[in-house]
Amino acid sequence: MSISTMLPERSRFAKTASAALGILALTTLSAAAAGPEPNKGDTTWMLISTILVILMTLPGLALFYGGLVRSKNILSVLMQVLCGFSLIAILWVIYGYSVAFSSNPNEAMNPYFGGLSKMFLAGVLTADPTAGLTFANTGTFSKGVVLPEIVFVIFQLTFAAITPALIIGAFAERIKFSAVMVFLVLWFTFAYLPMAHMVWFWAGPDAYTLAASNADAIKAALGEESAKKFLDMLAAAGDDKAKVAEVLTAYGDALGATAGFLFQKGAIDFAGGTVVHINAGVAGLVCAIMAGRRVGFGKENMAPHNLVLTMIGASLLWVGWFGFNAGSNLEANGLTALAVLNTIVATAAAALAWSLAEGITRGHASMLGGASGAVAGLVAVTPAAGFAGPMGAIVIGLVAGIVCFWAVTSLKSIFKYDDSLDVFGVHGIGGIVGAILTGIFVDPALGGAGVTNYLATEATAVVGYDRAAQITSQLWGVGVSVVWTAVVSIVALLLIKVTIGLRVSEPAEREGLDITSHGERAYN
Repeated sequence: MSISTMLPERSRFAKTASAALGILALTTLSAAAAGPEPNKGDTTWMLISTILVILMTLPGLALFYGGLVRSKNILSVLMQVLCGFSLIAILWVIYGYSVAFSSNPNEAMNPYFGGLSKMFLAGVLTADPTAGLTFANTGTFSKGVVLPEIVFVIFQLTFAAITPALIIGAFAERIKFSAVMVFLVLWFTFAYLPMAHMVWFWAGPDAYTLAASNADAIKAALGEESAKKFLDMLAAAGDDKAKVAEVLTAYGDALGATAGFLFQKGAIDFAGGTVVHINAGVAGLVCAIMAGRRVGFGKENMAPHNLVLTMIGASLLWVGWFGFNAGSNLEANGLTALAVLNTIVATAAAALAWSLAEGITRGHASMLGGASGAVAGLVAVTPAAGFAGPMGAIVIGLVAGIVCFWAVTSLKSIFKYDDSLDVFGVHGIGGIVGAILTGIFVDPALGGAGVTNYLATEATAVVGYDRAAQITSQLWGVGVSVVWTAVVSIVALLLIKVTIGLRVSEPAEREGLDITSHGERAYN
């Protein structure tokens, strides 16, 4: 998901809010009371973006991975991606959306996990005996702009479904189909959902606009007890503008405390550098190490069997990524266009950088290298898509292309782990590079969009940029992502090993998973 305009870290929030605040309107407009209506253009764009993200997974990721494995294993990879996507889609509407994007009634747990109040999409759509089916609305990143919540649900479903599917490439060609499915359930539940909540969950922009004049909005945002305290403070301030500003600043700080842990830390992630790519990439590394190397690794030829499929898959990923990145703005506006442009130029720069590095070190630029570089650029620009300017995006792509090439060719050789399709080298390393560089290129002085201050009355007001503080916030995001997903992955794999077992037998692996696991061959 995007956080195109995120709140800063709470400590910085308190320091800058009083200067940028002004006084929020203390009268409730009739239009505000009724609530804004979704714009059909925004809704249409989000539905198109949702379909584009599905295109990334089926067929994009499936063909990209399918071409990279040996011919005896292509169907196993396609089946894992297909069934993994289908499985997570069902789990998302049952409990996943609720855990990621609702409040936890236990305040101590709320920064890390959502609650179960929206299980089975309770409250998202309801049957009204007099009006038929009705749909709840949810905020975007602009005050007074909303979407039907069901649109947000299905857009986020596609993110939740593609992320576990990325991991499949790390242990391809050697894991039981049943073990893959069980691992995806455990990892989705205990790694993806908490990370999505920690990075992306917050009260939304309208909570900062309506709260001063709407007791119901305050209660919804803070809960009964905290809301009463705030309203009493506001009443005591009377007409003293300075005191009102103080109270509203305190309210903003309290409201920020209801957000996810990394959101509170000020980590910015436009479309999933931490939640999707670092999360999946590090899990892939853990899986590759704990599953062990493929039979014959380093001794037998394990070259990709069909690079044409890989190129087609990479191209579909690039096209679908416009929905992934630009859709994450949740609106159709100029910032959406910026995300589209950044997704083009960063990807192009990374493809060229990887090809150049390969040409210098190996004497040739391969198609596989170019495609891999393009994916590395897509990964790296994901957290920066709506934050960096186009020149910043190009630098991010260039750095990612070179660093990911090194990770895939040198780092992997040094440690000799068998990450079958370089999930860690591209998604893990690319995600880390992108997350950190986002903290640099969000700077308005470098052409970045800055970080919106929702306590300011002006819709475009941004928080004063502090490079050291923002990079520190980004490192929080990277560090928590790495540790959290590694621990969950290790525990999940150990449980699977001692129950149903992880790997297929050596004879089955040598014959190929297509025939031994699924009873069919791709080519006859």
